[in-house]
Amino acid sequence: MTDSPARPPAPIKTPCVKVCVVDGESGLCLGCYRRLNEVAGWARLSEAEREAIMAELPARRGLIRPEKLAMF
Repeated sequence: MTDSPARPPAPIKTPCVKVCVVDGESGLCLGCYRRLNEVAGWARLSEAEREAIMAELPARRGLIRPEKLAMF
């Protein structure tokens, strides 16, 4: 019997763009629009939970004042 090598886990989809600055006013990351607790717990969420959050992100952009987004 041959042991097949273990496969590495599939990469987790993430909206992270490596701009990790949390806006104190909205509580959202200026790069990906997630809340700090979502960023911190991202790996522990189910794929369905991550997909639901990612579907909300475009609408969250409007919660951040435009002049803050112009910095990035």
